[in-house]
Amino acid sequence: MTVSVESLAIDWLGYATVRIESGDGTVVYLDPGRYGVLTGEWEPDTPGVAHPEPRDYAPGDADLVCVTHDHHYDSAGIERVANDDTTVAVYEAVYPPGIDRDVASLDDLPGEVVRVGEHDDDLFADVVVRSLPAYNDPDGPHTRENGEPYHPEGFGVGFHLTIDDTRVFWPGDTDVLPGHEEFDVDVFLPPIGGSFTMDRHSAADLAAALSPTLTIPIHYDTFEALETDSRAFAADVASRGVPVALDESPGN
Repeated sequence: MTVSVESLAIDWLGYATVRIESGDGTVVYLDPGRYGVLTGEWEPDTPGVAHPEPRDYAPGDADLVCVTHDHHYDSAGIERVANDDTTVAVYEAVYPPGIDRDVASLDDLPGEVVRVGEHDDDLFADVVVRSLPAYNDPDGPHTRENGEPYHPEGFGVGFHLTIDDTRVFWPGDTDVLPGHEEFDVDVFLPPIGGSFTMDRHSAADLAAALSPTLTIPIHYDTFEALETDSRAFAADVASRGVPVALDESPGN
């Protein structure tokens, strides 16, 4: 399902993969790939979960690809959406040799790879790209048995994009952090799966604080640890006067 917001067409393709197309045809992908969401191989851990159906998807139409951290670095996914003219903006801490999956080096990706830091503000493919820290609070619930956060500070970023004067906010794999509520946001793409990120309750609180034109939750139901009640999230957000759309497969 494609969701239209202002001049943008937005598709959640599964896991953290989002495709955004502007009115002039500029195409942006956020964290493309993993778990078979772009190869047609994804299967739910629980039947009937609310998640986009997998597809064999390789359009090669990206003007810009943004990658937040190692967990979302999927070189095969990037190769499916990118081409030789694509700009691939990758957080500077992404380190393919240290990833425990079969991934290609950044040098082998199509297009031009650029590194971004935690607080950068750049223009790529006519898109204003702002990066911001994304991490789990070490004193919060999203830590391993040894107390280490799943996403320690410095491990990843989120992205705030301005496309056709519409501001899109993908906070990345993170808890709600101080300063998040201060952003000007038209389209909010919160992770709501919990376990490793903000859950649906804290995401709903942030949506209410941001008061965007539209909230589209992502990063849920891809596997068991991310399963949540998206309809309860939507009802919570809508009850606070914030428009929300669930970009899910029909019938789920």
